[in-house]
Amino acid sequence: MKNIFKFLFVTLVFMPTAWVMANNELDKDPIEGRWDLTVNYEGRLAASWLEVRHTGINGYNGHFVWEGGSARPISKVAFNNGKVSFHIPAQWEITDKELIFEGVLLEGKLSGTIINTNGKAYAFVGERAPKLWRDKAPKWGKPIQLFNGKDLKGWQPLGSPNQWVVENGVLKSPKSGVNIRSEQTFNDFKLHIEFKYPKGSNSGVYLRGRYEVQIEDNKGLEPMSLYLGGIYGFIDPWLNMAKDPDVWQSYDIELVGRMVTVIANGTTVIYKQEIPGVTGGALDSKEGEPGPIMMQGDHGPIEYRNIIITPAINTK
Repeated sequence: MKNIFKFLFVTLVFMPTAWVMANNELDKDPIEGRWDLTVNYEGRLAASWLEVRHTGINGYNGHFVWEGGSARPISKVAFNNGKVSFHIPAQWEITDKELIFEGVLLEGKLSGTIINTNGKAYAFVGERAPKLWRDKAPKWGKPIQLFNGKDLKGWQPLGSPNQWVVENGVLKSPKSGVNIRSEQTFNDFKLHIEFKYPKGSNSGVYLRGRYEVQIEDNKGLEPMSLYLGGIYGFIDPWLNMAKDPDVWQSYDIELVGRMVTVIANGTTVIYKQEIPGVTGGALDSKEGEPGPIMMQGDHGPIEYRNIIITPAINTK
């Protein structure tokens, strides 16, 4: 009986300690977590993103965002002796080839090669993504009219030729072409923006140039991250509030750290949810830095007006 009491005493006293030690070890896992990647892609630096999670003893899975497209699940991530690798099927291409990721973790930095489904290899470097946690509520500054309704002053088309024009107080992309960004950059903010698209068209508003709030002609479809109101590839809206094409619609968006709220056409569809990482087509992967408002112009005609941003003045 004494031995039983002794066993129970030891178990009760030391089990929590062992549990804490085990969890501390998990906290120290060198590969687990989120990684901001920069890829040398076709002569430019492209944003990419990786998340690795443990699934048990020596097991990992995760999610991956390539330079375009949505976040894709990784069923198995191999990690041994500082080497990390995985492969995932093609997303857009009709092929049985897979994307292959091969990297090395050294002194807290990732580097390696991504072999795309077209067989081309692209070098990348990566670092741990910042938490972007805010320990106090934002204090809002004065609203800024980002678009003056007259010309492209304050805006920068991202390439040539530029198809963006201003007509009758409206910022227009009459055909597929290059994206456009604000010259000003921001940390935390509230954004009001109005938009209109023709039937079948597609665009998006990138917060800090990194997180796309999707715009697409998809009235009546199930709410999904790939449809209007969603954070592309990451967060589904509660409701699909898309209207018919060729009518003006609106977003009111708040971004504080990683926490986002989206009001689409007057209805809250996302409320203070965390954006895990950069979405496909991001301007860069420097999540700890301020970024611009960027609008997508490479997926079809789109119009914008009444672009008003209210920056926070006590966060960074």
